[in-house]
Amino acid sequence: MNFIGNIIWLLLGGLIASIAWLIAGLILCATVIGIPFGIQCIKIASFVLWPFAKEIEPGHFGAGGFLLNIIWLILFGWGFAIAHLVIGAIFCLTIIGIPFGVQHFKFAQLGLMPFGAKIS
Repeated sequence: MNFIGNIIWLLLGGLIASIAWLIAGLILCATVIGIPFGIQCIKIASFVLWPFAKEIEPGHFGAGGFLLNIIWLILFGWGFAIAHLVIGAIFCLTIIGIPFGVQHFKFAQLGLMPFGAKIS
């Protein structure tokens, strides 16, 4: 069932969302300061591409991860989180779209604090 969900996900915008995260990561990697943030975007892009049957465990970061999460949240995270929350709410308007909306809510959580999050 997860395989079918992932295929439908790709057709309903998952590929576009993954490409958007990848482009954001490549743009951030263009500067030396943005490389850690770009790497997180690229990791998230691979998760966004095939999200069903995966879970996020936030909060496994040290002092450096905490600082990077604060910087991320101020500069980038709120935009990513709001975008995924809005898209998730739109998907949840229909019964069929609820599983896809739930996936976007997971991405909103990851968009707020990506450093130290474990994807399993």
